Amino acid sequence: MEKLVIEIGASSNHFGGFAVNVDGVYGAGNTLDECKTDILEGLRLLIKNREKSNCKIPKWLVDGEYEIEYRYDVQSILSYYANVFTKPALERLTGINQKQLHHYATGLKKPREPQRKKIEQALHRLGSELMSVRFV
Repeated sequence: MEKLVIEIGASSNHFGGFAVNVDGVYGAGNTLDECKTDILEGLRLLIKNREKSNCKIPKWLVDGEYEIEYRYDVQSILSYYANVFTKPALERLTGINQKQLHHYATGLKKPREPQRKKIEQALHRLGSELMSVRFV
């Protein structure tokens, strides 16, 4: 199955995204959910109006034989989960101090590759742990 790869980024009050492997697929919104909805609506319209479009649309996209992979910048994922993870909790998970995490979440600073990897690995570890939880 093919993958439609969507990159999502954030500014201080806005989210935007685009497909890295298919031209003409993009969207935006005030929230991450609005952005994703806008991308999917844009994709639907692009496929519906493909004869009028100058974009080359792959057959797998038209046939619906794909899955979507979302890739996020650090600012977008930290701001999206700001109401879920406190800065102290993120510090414990990542080993990155709260002030630095705040700078990343607000876009004041961009993390270097090693810091991005730390954050990504910490979130993956947490996800794996949560996936193994079973209630009795």
